[in-house]
Amino acid sequence: MREYILLLPILFIFHDMEEIAGFIWFFKRNTYLFDRFPKVMNTYRGMTHTGFALAVYEEFIPFFGLSLLAYYFPNDILYGLWYGIFLALTGHFFIHIGHSIYIRKYIPCLITSSICLPISILILVKCAGLMPWNTASVISALAGLIFMIVNMKIAHGLAHIVNRKIRSDKRQSVPLPEPLNG
Repeated sequence: MREYILLLPILFIFHDMEEIAGFIWFFKRNTYLFDRFPKVMNTYRGMTHTGFALAVYEEFIPFFGLSLLAYYFPNDILYGLWYGIFLALTGHFFIHIGHSIYIRKYIPCLITSSICLPISILILVKCAGLMPWNTASVISALAGLIFMIVNMKIAHGLAHIVNRKIRSDKRQSVPLPEPLNG
């Protein structure tokens, strides 16, 4: 099982780089989607690159931190937590693919979600066979899944706080002069 542990943060980073690179650009060029699909899109209304990158970084911390703990200190509880957050990431891929189908348009996360989903399912199936399924690991897996769902809400909340601060600072800031050439 240990050989699969560090694939979690790698898949997360691979996927989220596509999101960071393209989400804000996508939202700025497809503003009609906010009115057409408010339940899907309102989470991203007013999002900035900085706010979105902060949310991704905040989500990365448990993916990376727990993966390192499970790798270096393997036990049933850490394996269960790791499995739960990997399950959450896999669900995240399904949601992105579903969003793209729902709005009938490419969204910047579809390519890596489509690549990462079968890999993630394979890893989860293999690890399910290797996991020591007992009460501690099952409860830990559920706790890891719930934690990541709550953590995503927290990450989006932090992003919106940063977004409001950025917009407020831009209204109050003095424009900087253009750099001199030469």
